[in-house]
Amino acid sequence: MGKMSAAVGSVATLAAEPGEDAFRKLFRFYRQSRPGTADLGAVIDFSAAHAARGPGPEAHKVVRSQLSLSSVSDHDAHRAGLQPVSKWRAYGLEGYPGFIFIPNPFLPGYQWHWVKQCLKLYSQKPNVCNLDKHMTEEQTQDLWEQSKEFLRCKEVNKRRPRSLLEKLRWVTLGYHYNWDSKKYSADHYTPFPSDLAFLSEQVAAACGFQGFRAEAGILNYYRLDSTLGIHVDRSELDHSRPLLSFSFGQSAIFLLGGLKRDEAPTAMFMHSGDIMVMSGFSRLLNHAVPRVLPSPTGESLPCCLETPLPADLPGDSVVEPCSVEDWQVCASYLKTARVNMTVRQVLATDQDFPLEPMEENKRDITSEGVCRLDDENSQVKRARLNPDS
Repeated sequence: MGKMSAAVGSVATLAAEPGEDAFRKLFRFYRQSRPGTADLGAVIDFSAAHAARGPGPEAHKVVRSQLSLSSVSDHDAHRAGLQPVSKWRAYGLEGYPGFIFIPNPFLPGYQWHWVKQCLKLYSQKPNVCNLDKHMTEEQTQDLWEQSKEFLRCKEVNKRRPRSLLEKLRWVTLGYHYNWDSKKYSADHYTPFPSDLAFLSEQVAAACGFQGFRAEAGILNYYRLDSTLGIHVDRSELDHSRPLLSFSFGQSAIFLLGGLKRDEAPTAMFMHSGDIMVMSGFSRLLNHAVPRVLPSPTGESLPCCLETPLPADLPGDSVVEPCSVEDWQVCASYLKTARVNMTVRQVLATDQDFPLEPMEENKRDITSEGVCRLDDENSQVKRARLNPDS
């Protein structure tokens, strides 16, 4: 699978538990590592890659990726809140063809829109969330309205119970993923958000995937004690199209492994605004998020989120204004949380869902499906989430 990450050498002395594979061993290591220690120095930081390409354990792994500069006009990039593609930096990793990492290409302030959409709009019905299994539709009708006053007064009473937004772990969009059957279906669909579809289409086109259709989304809402277990995203019927991942809020460690779990993964940071694209060979690789990192300065926002969204937006922008009151709620939430949007194309052009259950025709890839978020006390098991946690 190519050269092993520098992170592997730093955990060589970590004793493996009985039956523990290389991926799970490293997952456990990064889950237990203390922020600020030398152990985390082995994690690749793409935001500093342009300044760290000299001698060093990471330099040989990081390579520059070519973008399709003519595929997205500067105007369309601006409509989505992105810098011109010519200003993006894009990186890949040796041994991981098809993996593209784009450090924060958003225009200053424009992340505010996507954070607000994840918390205020995308969490609303008819979209589906983890709380639906434990509460009535009336109780989950508008999580934002029920939570905003709690979040605004968070600093006043830190011992209060968590609001519904803080209990949110996942939301599905478009074709809604069935966590039990690990499948999508034609009869479980709601319209995909047009603004997120436009953003995804521009990023996919810049990475060489013209005609990408955003058909399904899974939003993950991480607390500081949350993890995302080891899994492969293989439920989509068309694996020739990329998986897009957008990160906002506190930083996290992402592990990208191989086709099998006995291949040790590479560790990298995901910061607010960063975008990952998994395509080709990398589309069906094991991956996980073992750790969300608290801000080193206490409960604070990443500096890229301190710039407000411009008041004057282009008339045809898909980005909408964000009021000061709305951002106060978002900022309070993100001081101890991270939000991730993953967008997928489920069907190939002119493809329909099969009438009969799909055959397990990809068993050579993995036996795992998409994994839901887990809290610290779940020990990486994919148990159902307690809404009172």
